[in-house]
Amino acid sequence: MIKIGILGDIGSGKSYVAKKFGYPVFNADAEVSKLYKKNKIIFKKLKKKFPSHFHSLPIDKKEISKLILKKQSNLKKIVKIIHFEIKNRMKIFLRKNKEKRIIILDIPLLLENKINNKKDVLIFVQTKKSDILKKLRKRKNFNKKLMDKFSNIQLPLDYKKKKSQFVIKNDFTKRTVLKYIKNILNKLISERSSIRY
Repeated sequence: MIKIGILGDIGSGKSYVAKKFGYPVFNADAEVSKLYKKNKIIFKKLKKKFPSHFHSLPIDKKEISKLILKKQSNLKKIVKIIHFEIKNRMKIFLRKNKEKRIIILDIPLLLENKINNKKDVLIFVQTKKSDILKKLRKRKNFNKKLMDKFSNIQLPLDYKKKKSQFVIKNDFTKRTVLKYIKNILNKLISERSSIRY
């Protein structure tokens, strides 16, 4: 199995790129949303840490945002609580798809939380900052201050790019993204096919 980790800035189109590979995708943001809706363990841990903010399921995302905007350290505490469960869900995903040739990991804090291993293929999605902001401003409830808080706990983009074996220059057009993906997959599959076990 080839594991591909997608790296890039917030709003750079990582999830869009991940889907276009046509292989199973583990989307951490989607999993977090599920946890907020009905996971009792996560609810209890958050309530214990922030008793005045959480009272029942589903967990109110507005309360999460309030906590993050209030203090940067709150974000780190929340991430620590969520991270453990996300790692467990990723293990289940990997077991479920163990026969697949390729799987995609769409996890914002992949390197920060040391979820990847040395054999994983890393792809950096490079997007113009102006294009990112244009896209993000169209999102419902976009909050620049909140985005900056998340950016502050991430490794520098230059470092992520340097660690990546491939770069996809995303201009938010399907044609461009698919062209990059096709070239990457051809290279990966031919490289792996030439390795003798």
